[in-house]
Amino acid sequence: MTCSQCNHDLDHCHGTLVIHAEAPADCTDPDCADFGIVRHTLVLDCAEIDGRCSCSVVAEDTQLLRVS
Repeated sequence: MTCSQCNHDLDHCHGTLVIHAEAPADCTDPDCADFGIVRHTLVLDCAEIDGRCSCSVVAEDTQLLRVS
C-alpha cells in the first residue's frame, strides 16, 4: 500500500499532530520537522489522548476556577 500524498510528491507527515493547551504542538513521527496542521492528516487535541496530557488537566483546572 502506498500513500497517495507520497505518490504526488506532496509535503506531508504520516504522524499524528497533537495540539496542546499549554505547550507547542508535537507530532508522533520523530522525523517530523514542521508541525503545521496542513501537513498532517491526523490532528488531535491533547485532551483526547488516553492517559490525558498534563497540560489538558491544567487547562481544565484553570477553566473550573474561572467558572466558580
